[in-house]
Amino acid sequence: MKWNSSLYDQKHSFVFKYGEEVLALLNPQHGERILDVGCGTGHLTKLIAEAGAEVVGIDNSLEMVEAARAAYPDIEFVVADAADFSFTEPFDAVFSNAALHSVTEAEQAVVCMAQALKRGGRFVVELGGKGNVAAITRAVREAIWEVLQVEVDDGRYYPSVSEYSGLVERHGLLVRSAVLFDRPTKLEAGEQGLRNWIAMFDQGVMSNVPDDKKEQVIRKVEDKTRCILFVDGYWFADYRRLRMVAHKE
Repeated sequence: MKWNSSLYDQKHSFVFKYGEEVLALLNPQHGERILDVGCGTGHLTKLIAEAGAEVVGIDNSLEMVEAARAAYPDIEFVVADAADFSFTEPFDAVFSNAALHSVTEAEQAVVCMAQALKRGGRFVVELGGKGNVAAITRAVREAIWEVLQVEVDDGRYYPSVSEYSGLVERHGLLVRSAVLFDRPTKLEAGEQGLRNWIAMFDQGVMSNVPDDKKEQVIRKVEDKTRCILFVDGYWFADYRRLRMVAHKE
């Protein structure tokens, strides 16, 4: 899947703005070595660097990494799969915001991140949790079925607190805090907000839809969700987030 880095920055800035709350939990320190997993266009990676840490950002999207390198040439950005990476030098902390729910090989990603940490190192992440964007997902599936009689899977991983806690603790990380919470998120661009979100984050699912049917599907999704997700001229994504802090034992 190719990511549109310009659309990400211009119409979905809430992703990294909300990530600043997770960054506060990370509390990067001068001289630390920190890995940002799923760094996107690098805005949060830059804030980690501004705290005085040595930071490396990884993302599996060449488009995102190229945008990050162009914006922040003094930071190291690497094209790498979150479920298949390694570094020779360990990190004091692993950080990730709004990325790990896109990694279907969740356990292998945890293995890679745990191996990248020093003993005692911090693991601070936020991802979509169980029930995340449930209304949008249901509407997209129903709309595609009604138009094409095709069943689709969004290919995302939205774990519960117990599921993800058990997963990370199986691989040597001790969970200190984990919380699942609703965060209805206002989308930018008014009436165009939901279709922009679908173009950015549901492109894998929409690849099943012929170009001449996409508009029909999108209008059906809007019709199905308008009564619950459209308020005062703006769309709100029904986000539910899982936020976790752990340490490597």
